[in-house]
Amino acid sequence: MSKAFDPKAFVAGLPGFPGVYRMLGPDGEPLYVGKARDLKKRVGSYFNRSAAISPRLRMMLTQVHAIDVTVTHSDA
Repeated sequence: MSKAFDPKAFVAGLPGFPGVYRMLGPDGEPLYVGKARDLKKRVGSYFNRSAAISPRLRMMLTQVHAIDVTVTHSDA
């Protein structure tokens, strides 16, 4: 049985470095790919938003089963 994705615990373990993040669905398919100057702040912002979140983003976040992160030297 697969362990449920815990976004708060995942974000707590992220570094504050630049990098690329890939939000993955249940079969490992990419739902979204983004870049960030600070991975912890950017990825965390998806899970700390208020009720003003868009319906499209809310739906995507319910499908996230994992996030793959690559630390880089810059966000460029």
